[in-house]
Amino acid sequence: MISLNGSLLLVGCGKMGGALLRGWLKAGIKPSQIAVFAPRPADWLLALRAEGLHVNEMPEAVDAVVVATKPQAVSQVLDGLSPLGNGDTLFVSIAAGTPIQTFQDLLGPKTPVVRAMPNTPAAIGAGITALIASPEVNSTQSALSEALMQAVGKTVLLSSEEQMHAVTALSGSGPAYVFSFAEAMIDAGCNLGLSRELATELSITTVYGASRLMNETCEPPKVLREEVTSPVGTTQAGLEVLLGGRALNTLVHKTLKAASARSRALS
Repeated sequence: MISLNGSLLLVGCGKMGGALLRGWLKAGIKPSQIAVFAPRPADWLLALRAEGLHVNEMPEAVDAVVVATKPQAVSQVLDGLSPLGNGDTLFVSIAAGTPIQTFQDLLGPKTPVVRAMPNTPAAIGAGITALIASPEVNSTQSALSEALMQAVGKTVLLSSEEQMHAVTALSGSGPAYVFSFAEAMIDAGCNLGLSRELATELSITTVYGASRLMNETCEPPKVLREEVTSPVGTTQAGLEVLLGGRALNTLVHKTLKAASARSRALS
């Protein structure tokens, strides 16, 4: 249950902002407790005004502001929210590559800020979000930031903001790597004589099932891999190509290193 004394302000309601809003409503926050700033509000958003949702209206008392805009829009957005800075209002940012210091430079050095990195499975409530808080964030605000992000999946707490670059590379960009692997499996299945429709169904369901198995059994991936690999069997033959010479490990390490370096450059 997410507890609010005042209102929650969501700035930006694209895919991730929309996912958060739906998650909060499902978690029990009343529409009347939420205000949304969106330059071109979608029809479903406007329809929620009948239930009390405030669209492009500043509420009187704001417990927290969730900034879900693109990074290049942060400065303009915060300029309009400066009266809420340097006080008791918590700012939670999911703007990729935007450090906490940027918020405090624009809003005031005493502004409590939590930086968060969710990923796209949040759209179905299966995301994972890493959070790091500035020293100005108190225990109540920290718990609120976690609860807000847990409405769309799991949360983890970081020990330093520097770790956010690695998080961005691993879980932030990670879904795209999984989708790319599924694409490659589909193409390979077609090359082996399957129809694209059948190869797609087999690949997507296999990735989904394997992910659920890892999540629900809590067994390490290594153990699950060994359980499906019989000596001199078909899986073993495939893995000798995939893992031979640590080819996959090397490729993944290079991939995450490149994404992490880009995260540093953008921030």
